[in-house]
Amino acid sequence: MNVFEMVVLIVAISAVASIFRARYGVTRKRGGQHLAESLDMNQAQNADSARMREEIKTLKERIAVLERLATDTNSAVALDREIEKLR
Repeated sequence: MNVFEMVVLIVAISAVASIFRARYGVTRKRGGQHLAESLDMNQAQNADSARMREEIKTLKERIAVLERLATDTNSAVALDREIEKLR
């Protein structure tokens, strides 16, 4: 292997390493805690995501009930009973 091939190989390895760092969100910081901070951030995002999914599910259920009440063709008495049942 000559010097030129070695230089090309080193550049290629550096390029592949930078692609992996960008893909997995690893940044260079002093103290070596960058990976732990990245993992903590991912866990926080997962918790927020789960909370938002639960909230969206609840809101969809409420919208379904409101749509059913709005499109119900029964008398006003049935509507009053449904509203009281929801309270």
